[in-house]
Amino acid sequence: MILNRSAWQPKFALIFFVLLTALTNEAKAQKRSEKYLNAYQQYLNATCPIPKDHIQHFVYFARDRELIHKHPLLKHGLFQGAQIMYAWRNLEPKKDQYDFSEIKKDYEYLKKHGKQLFIQLQDATFNPNFQAVPEYLLIKDYEGGATPQFNDEGKAEGWVAKRWNPEVQARFALLLQALGNIFDGKIAGINLQETSIGVSEKTDTSFSEKAYFAGLQANMRALKKAFPQSTTMIYANFMPGEWLPAEDQGYLRSIYQYGEKIGVGLGAPDLMPTRKGQLNHAYTMMHEGQYTVPLGIAVQDGNYTATTGADKDYDEKVGTGAKTRKSLVPQLHAFAKDFLKVKYMFWVDQQPYFGEDVLPCFSKQ
Repeated sequence: MILNRSAWQPKFALIFFVLLTALTNEAKAQKRSEKYLNAYQQYLNATCPIPKDHIQHFVYFARDRELIHKHPLLKHGLFQGAQIMYAWRNLEPKKDQYDFSEIKKDYEYLKKHGKQLFIQLQDATFNPNFQAVPEYLLIKDYEGGATPQFNDEGKAEGWVAKRWNPEVQARFALLLQALGNIFDGKIAGINLQETSIGVSEKTDTSFSEKAYFAGLQANMRALKKAFPQSTTMIYANFMPGEWLPAEDQGYLRSIYQYGEKIGVGLGAPDLMPTRKGQLNHAYTMMHEGQYTVPLGIAVQDGNYTATTGADKDYDEKVGTGAKTRKSLVPQLHAFAKDFLKVKYMFWVDQQPYFGEDVLPCFSKQ
């Protein structure tokens, strides 16, 4: 058998070129994904006490609003106030009937102590047994109003309002306007929950990535319209359909650009300086962008021990001994201040970390 070298050599060269190109692109993608992987190291020597700076610090209580009473933040000069989560369901128990009594009580209590209220408006949950949207939305007219969220293993982990549905958007805008009519200019600010959701076209046929993106923009517009004076913010951390930097549809980047355009602040939950996922998404947007709107970051459950409440191995009982635990508070603050350039930090009132790590690290000035 005689081999025709002139025939197989070009084919071999082409195959080799394709493989080399694929390996090169993969190497470049890997390099891009690790661009800021070691950024945290320059803040390892940060120490306490944390002096007064340009950042406005709030203590985050989630829905445990009663904990603000007699809380140490009330007598601490470096904390501007409390961030409290209020569920849409509780604020509008019946269609067009609003109940803002809890917000009013918290606002007045904090004001009496010289502190401010920052509202987090809840339309999503991470508990399959808890629904955040009003009962009247859960009908066919609103395509069910809400849909289940699923984790990577396909297990239901909560609910989220159908932010992509125009009728749901319209009802949400009316809620925002009603809130703004009473609290705009009085409260320090108000933020929408994170953009990351466990929903896809497979789990809900009414969903699409583009419609979701457009729905977020609609909610941002409604938020700014309702609150032209108080700070407005959206937690933009991840978007369905993309995983940066390799799979970039422009969704998250456009949310940041849109917020800057219309005057809505931008932020994210979970301050995790060593996590590639967070670094390549919200943190990159904050670090590389030039903004006139305020940026914010939330230190949430688990973050005081470099974990998140969503981690499979998360256990809040691990590492709670003050004598054996190194406080991450000065590093978290330094990273947020210098790398993320935030104006707002929201420190979760998770014990014993807040009492043993955060308070002792904040200057009393």
